[in-house]
Amino acid sequence: MSIQIPRGTQDILPGEVEIWQHIEATAKEVCRQYNYHEIRTPIFEHTDLFQRGVGDTTDIVQKEMYTFEDRGGRSITLRPEGTAAVVRSYVEKKLYGQANQPTKLFYQGPMFRYERPQAGRMRQFVQFGVEALGSADPAIDAEVLALVMSIYAKLGLKNVKLVINSLGDKESRQAHRQALVDHFKPSIAEFCSDCQERLEKNPLRILDCKKDREHPLMGTAPSILDYLNEESQSYFTQVKAYLDALDIPYVVDPTLVRGLDYYYHTAFEVMIDGEGFGAITTICGGGRYTGLVEDIGGPSTPGIGFAFSIERVIMALKAQKVPLPVSTELDCYVVSLGEKAKAKAVELLYQLRAAGISSDKDYLDKKMKAQLKAADRLNARYTAILGDDELEKGLIVVKQMESGEQEEVELESFIQYMKQHTQGGN
Repeated sequence: MSIQIPRGTQDILPGEVEIWQHIEATAKEVCRQYNYHEIRTPIFEHTDLFQRGVGDTTDIVQKEMYTFEDRGGRSITLRPEGTAAVVRSYVEKKLYGQANQPTKLFYQGPMFRYERPQAGRMRQFVQFGVEALGSADPAIDAEVLALVMSIYAKLGLKNVKLVINSLGDKESRQAHRQALVDHFKPSIAEFCSDCQERLEKNPLRILDCKKDREHPLMGTAPSILDYLNEESQSYFTQVKAYLDALDIPYVVDPTLVRGLDYYYHTAFEVMIDGEGFGAITTICGGGRYTGLVEDIGGPSTPGIGFAFSIERVIMALKAQKVPLPVSTELDCYVVSLGEKAKAKAVELLYQLRAAGISSDKDYLDKKMKAQLKAADRLNARYTAILGDDELEKGLIVVKQMESGEQEEVELESFIQYMKQHTQGGN
């Protein structure tokens, strides 16, 4: 019986991986322009980090984490998201003590959640995320929102919509929390078991329930915007004013809540509505958080961030048929005929690669016609043909595959010739 890939995971093969590389490179370049720097954290952490950092009332902690006991008896979890690990590193390495603040970081890598696999939702998926720690200025909220919208614009995505909301400060959330409890409690028995449990622990998350989204009480639930105190209202007004100044369109949705416990003030999602991509779908989420750094053992520090999965971005790009500058083109394919020519081809191939020229050759002892077909399948720009006769004369035939033109080149100047024609080298 053959061994197959685990459910909810995927192999990313040549021809597809180049799309991933393009998205990752684009996101990294935008982060560079915004002065964000990469951080890399472990794929697994102590379970307590996510229980404290993500929140023990969330679906992630309660239902979706890959948790196991290591040989030392420690509870270990494969990271289900990136923020908690970044904040743990921020605290442990005392990045809050560095001279340049706020600390502006980005990350990418695999995350793991045990949930039902479906299109755009895998058990192992790759997230790209940003965290800005150390500033309570509404301008940094606008910067983070501008950054993520710039990534999507640079990738060429259309019909991208920024949806924002304010969850208020602690005082505002407590007032809204009580209003939600009073609203849902008389009929809570009509809701799912998860919502019944959330009523006292975190009633805001009832609004995020997928099972009971059509319940009549959902549409009449108290809006957080009606419970914002003066400070929270002022903060949200400033964020919107910055977005207006940057000419970044947005929609305010008072029903927007985030699934993690640590969000305060600005919360947002980026949605896309594209033919072939289904209904309006979230491709990014994030927000401002308060208390997370303290929960993980650090000083009182505000932060804001977002994360998106590469898989969902690829789905959107394909649905919109966005042309991608992805090339698997080969600079040169060396065709050799005869034993001496084959030996020389190995040497030439090494020299081509050392000169920065992507190149390859036949290793299956194919005939010349088959070697030329291989060069064509590999999208080779040039084919260099060397036989024993050419070798004896100190020549090699170089063919430009697109035009079909070919010329004899002296072997001594072959590498330089290829540099000039593939790189414009001198």
